[in-house]
Amino acid sequence: MEKILVIGANGQIGSELVETLATRHGAENVIAADISANNVYGAKIYEVVDVLNAERLNAVIDQYQVTQVYQLAALLSATGEKAPLKAWELNMDGLLNILEIARVRKEAGKPLKVFWPSSIAAFGPNTPQVNTPQYTVMDPNTMYGISKLAGERLCEYYFEKYGVDVRSIRYPGIISFKSPPGGGTTDYAIAIFHSALRGEAYSCFLEAETTLPMIYMPDAIRATVNLMDAPAEQLTVRSSYNVAGLSFNPRELAAAIKQNLPEFQIHYAPDSRQAIAASWPQSLDDSQAGKDWGWKAEIGLDALVTSMLQNIRVTPEDQTKAA
Repeated sequence: MEKILVIGANGQIGSELVETLATRHGAENVIAADISANNVYGAKIYEVVDVLNAERLNAVIDQYQVTQVYQLAALLSATGEKAPLKAWELNMDGLLNILEIARVRKEAGKPLKVFWPSSIAAFGPNTPQVNTPQYTVMDPNTMYGISKLAGERLCEYYFEKYGVDVRSIRYPGIISFKSPPGGGTTDYAIAIFHSALRGEAYSCFLEAETTLPMIYMPDAIRATVNLMDAPAEQLTVRSSYNVAGLSFNPRELAAAIKQNLPEFQIHYAPDSRQAIAASWPQSLDDSQAGKDWGWKAEIGLDALVTSMLQNIRVTPEDQTKAA
């Protein structure tokens, strides 16, 4: 029986991943963990864990006899640019702590399967932007992206040198109705829905034609779990897999929202995040993920917009503010 630790369980991916894993494996077999003492989403088992504290990590893994770890704690792109040293420390040392624990446990005959998320931020301005290949130029120019590229190399190193079963996805922008924007450059695609449902115009921090790859959360969770369930011998990538959902720009997203809310308005006020977005791919070639473990996105733009508008809850306070 799997015992699964999710670090960063209060975050955008972690909150929904815990729910999915609890449904699949039983809530008593999923340990949600975060640095906050607040069990935000009401997980059945919750532990306060700082991923930078290796001793505490080891103690929790031993206590619950953990067999899988999802290390999701990170400082995202735009937030990381405001605190680059903090981003490097959290993103790199957190991963290294998990990989080292997994190495030691494997040597002791107690293997630990590890998932760690990379990102399209690992690419850069000289990466081919359309249908970005699995293997290509990677020259990130943000601390978040640099840490993700370094993390990919570490994952592959620990697999090749020590046999650690580590798996990773280069996530595009993730869109979810359950959690608020979290400081990422692609998070306009969540904030725009909240503004629309409050009856407000949305001020977009990216230019209208800035096309980026995105993925709706149900597809992202499905990709993550399917990769972790795949037989190890089928996997040919131990750095990080390209995984695509769909690609669109703010103008196209706004037009899709206006099909449902004709009064919605958007205007553009690009800020520092525009330069970050301009260095990222517009679309991804994820054929290797399809070949190795059967990945294929299911959710398109119209279905995404309909679901977001139906499921985001606007509070009375939000409505009062809009009025």
